[in-house]
Amino acid sequence: MSQGKYPTRIRYEYEQDPDTRLRYAHGVWGGINPQGEVEMNFYLESDKLPPFSERIVAPDGSFGHEVAPYDEDVKVITRHIHSKLILNYHSARAILEWLEDKVETLEMEEEGAPLMYDGDAGLEQ
Repeated sequence: MSQGKYPTRIRYEYEQDPDTRLRYAHGVWGGINPQGEVEMNFYLESDKLPPFSERIVAPDGSFGHEVAPYDEDVKVITRHIHSKLILNYHSARAILEWLEDKVETLEMEEEGAPLMYDGDAGLEQ
């Protein structure tokens, strides 16, 4: 290629790291870090496991029900951060445009937004 001339095409070839894992995310937490980059921490939510549980043992040696200590006034949810992404401005802008395009496609295919899960009422449209 002579100086000052650009290629007519650029090809991107994809390789997947053998350690790649599928991750499900319920949400993201983050913001702009001190270097001016977008920091995204993806998490999965679940009920907090109790520190222990116990089973009642009857005098005849049979097992009763299992009990675990918990506070009835407070529901504790654990957010397990499983992935962190750091994006510069240009990458964040490109991903935003890509994601907007995908959401628009979903909305067109489903006559509006696709089914969404409501934790108390099940699926609703």
